[in-house]
Amino acid sequence: MFISFKELEREQAQGLDYKIASAVSAIQKAYGVSKHRAAIAFSGGKDSTVLWHLIRTNFPEQAAKTYVIYGNTGVEYPECLRFARALGKNWGPGLFHEAHPEKTDTFGLKYKAQKAVLDHVAETGRLGEILKPDGKLKSTSALENVCPADMMEKFASEKLVWPVGTRKTYWWCVDQYGWPLLGKAASMLKARRINIDCFLKYSNSASEKGKLLAYYKLLKRVKFSQACCDILKKEPSEKLQAELDVDVVFKGLMASESRSRQTNFVTRGYLFESTREHLQGDSFWHCNPMSIWTDDDVWAYIRRFGVPYSTLYDMGYTDAGGVCRKIKRNGCMGCGTDLMYPNNHMSMLRRTHPKQWDAFMRLGMAAEIQNLQIEKRNGQMSIFDFAAANPDHADEVIGRIIDERPCVFDRIDRLVIDDEMWPGETPEYDPEVGEERMIKLT
Repeated sequence: MFISFKELEREQAQGLDYKIASAVSAIQKAYGVSKHRAAIAFSGGKDSTVLWHLIRTNFPEQAAKTYVIYGNTGVEYPECLRFARALGKNWGPGLFHEAHPEKTDTFGLKYKAQKAVLDHVAETGRLGEILKPDGKLKSTSALENVCPADMMEKFASEKLVWPVGTRKTYWWCVDQYGWPLLGKAASMLKARRINIDCFLKYSNSASEKGKLLAYYKLLKRVKFSQACCDILKKEPSEKLQAELDVDVVFKGLMASESRSRQTNFVTRGYLFESTREHLQGDSFWHCNPMSIWTDDDVWAYIRRFGVPYSTLYDMGYTDAGGVCRKIKRNGCMGCGTDLMYPNNHMSMLRRTHPKQWDAFMRLGMAAEIQNLQIEKRNGQMSIFDFAAANPDHADEVIGRIIDERPCVFDRIDRLVIDDEMWPGETPEYDPEVGEERMIKLT
């Protein structure tokens, strides 16, 4: 199936009954090509809940044999976790499975320790033992294996090691790869941070293209990555699919959610084929029956059929303009991929789950956001300059900034000081717009 973006718009403009019929047709075709077992990728969110309801309602016989795989990343909203488990007991007893992140099968060092070893190797003239001819790191283990015994003992005493069997949690991902602060399009390298450090410092294969050079410049200052999405969600789910002999997976993805999903639908359609090693030559199928649906369609379906949903979607806040804003999507609590946009995920988390937000910020996200904002503001002065100007007390300054209200972390592209303002002046608070006048949108 190949359609144009204009045709997709016409499909999205259709009524709910038409979209239900299209989804049912796509589901039927997917069951028709399955030779093994089918599964629903369930997030505890409204979209995948509606998808599950569609399958149970229209294909009760097949639904009774369809697995439901919930990706428990370890940083799920508690409301969604409780809802997912409760619905699993009610709708899918014996079929509901949780996919958890894997554990490490080798001993490893934390990033701070890896950096210290890299410095030691450079100082002792042994870079040839760990680098490829082009300057890239041979492997993370190659670096860790040359760590001197006395340094390793020191790292162990300072708890800068990851023992064998460490769960690959959100915090493990942040340490080894970086913070999820920008979208997938901006995170082009899926490599451990220490590998990226070596590439940026020693490799001769860096591109001369402007966009890539700007990307490398950003990487030098900011430790960010989208690897957590693969490690916490995709890889555990795919491993469980293999264990359950799944050859068709249903997802509640909608083209309206992003440009990439629009492109995926117009080029691949509702059902598309791939491969998986566990199927030994048989095809693996991805089915997105709700591709032409919108959020409004999902809520209309929920109201029409009385479909249960997580209480997370009833949570939110009223902004300074009197507009009630509610959580639109669930996902991982510590996701900062939309940080550069208004009403982003983390700004909502601060209002709905303040304890969790505070923990993410004080355990390193705030400091990395500072680095990101410094790089993005093109040399203009920022509130974060007060922290940068006092490196010995940077943590203390960042801590005070975290506590400030209005919260400067809610929209970091606004953290630029007006030319008319001077550092040290007392900012005015404008209750009409709910923000300090010293902060402007750039």
